[in-house]
Amino acid sequence: MSVTATIAILTYNGEDHLQRILEAIGRQTGVEGEVETLVIDSGSTDRTLDIVAAFPDVRLHRIPNSEFQHGRTRNLAAELARGEFVVYLTHDAVPIGEHWLRDLLAPFALSPDVVGVVGKQVPRPRCFPLLKYEIRGVFAGLGPDGGITLYRRPPGAIDERAIASLGFYSDVNSAARRRVLTGDIPYREVPYAEDQLFGQDVIRAGLIKAYAPGGAVEHSNDLTLAEYGKRIFDETVGLRRIGFDILPMTRAAQVRLTVRGILGDSLRIARDTDFSLARKLRWLLTNPAFQVRKWSSYRPATVVDLDDEAAIARGSLEASRR
Repeated sequence: MSVTATIAILTYNGEDHLQRILEAIGRQTGVEGEVETLVIDSGSTDRTLDIVAAFPDVRLHRIPNSEFQHGRTRNLAAELARGEFVVYLTHDAVPIGEHWLRDLLAPFALSPDVVGVVGKQVPRPRCFPLLKYEIRGVFAGLGPDGGITLYRRPPGAIDERAIASLGFYSDVNSAARRRVLTGDIPYREVPYAEDQLFGQDVIRAGLIKAYAPGGAVEHSNDLTLAEYGKRIFDETVGLRRIGFDILPMTRAAQVRLTVRGILGDSLRIARDTDFSLARKLRWLLTNPAFQVRKWSSYRPATVVDLDDEAAIARGSLEASRR
């Protein structure tokens, strides 16, 4: 039987969610052909490898941590894959339901020009409200839950801002044709936002990117308040470094957006039926700190000298974890 899909999971100290991910993969139904699972581990020191060993059908490939790079390692997964499609999961994205894989792969049947698919992300139940509402907003903006949304460059369109907008992509939960990844459109080997660039490259090539909300995962970064700010800093600097047009932010704009964010989130929290009264009161008191942290980290990231490695390291989550 031919291999339809290779599910590639990139791991590094992923013990918190990995067992649930592998169990969820084992429950998938509705996909014709064989499905294989490939884990590429980059030097885990926790229970990650023990968890993988408990699933004998999972193929493990190990690389030194020094060799990990977001784009390069995803290209390695495509080279190692045997499936027609390569499905990417991060080690903290847990598939929801038994038809996650079927629904994530469904857009490929619509046209041979569909070469990349983004699945939905659903925030974890204990995700702090600011991030919860951001995740929901991003994926609601990609298309309605009741169908598949296709994105393609309009004829003659060359506006790079339009391509950036159409090309939004996240490889937390995604799928692509292996022949494309190993051929004309591999992941770029950049320090950050390799997925965004892949999505743009697909649109720029005149091919189709799809959004498949039925292929959903539970995912939101488990970050402390301090880590969240550093993550915002890393994301913003990373996007600037690959050419995204991010304007310098003034202090006045920082204050204005902080206040607006606190008021908007407070209203959402008050109306949020997911929260008990006690949790609403807790988040009304604590969530404003995340808005303050967000914009106090974002503004420096918009003005920092991209050649000043020391200044960037001081604000970086990645640098703090080395």
